[in-house]
Amino acid sequence: MSEILEAGAVRFAISVSSKKRLLQDISDHASDVYGLSAAQVFSALQDRENLGTTGVGRGVAIPHARFADVDRIVGMFTRLEKPVNFESLDRQPVDLVFTLLAPTNDSPEHLQALALVSRTLRSGEICSKLRANSRADTIFSILTESAKSQAA
Repeated sequence: MSEILEAGAVRFAISVSSKKRLLQDISDHASDVYGLSAAQVFSALQDRENLGTTGVGRGVAIPHARFADVDRIVGMFTRLEKPVNFESLDRQPVDLVFTLLAPTNDSPEHLQALALVSRTLRSGEICSKLRANSRADTIFSILTESAKSQAA
């Protein structure tokens, strides 16, 4: 997890009113952290959502997209103070969002990263810990330590 997620890419967001606004906020954050074009990130994430929701259930979403301007898989994590409708499979609002951006030609690694994130956020215990914290550094530690124990 620490190979795809930087400490600066983890945050606690105070207020977002919709899925579209959340994706825009994530895109702006990708621009700040990774130097990517916010407009291009937003377009790629929106295009992926148009294929079907990345809201996987139990308050978790894993938006992801292939993106030409990234040379390695990068991740961002956002914990929302107030959940938003993400059109999830279980119709529950989302408050834990792990975003992955992968190079356009990086199929095996992209799938491995998706599987790692999915395994990590499938744990009710990990999700409870994430929801109980609003400090980005603590959330980062929970994610990276949890991923290590998931891999062991």
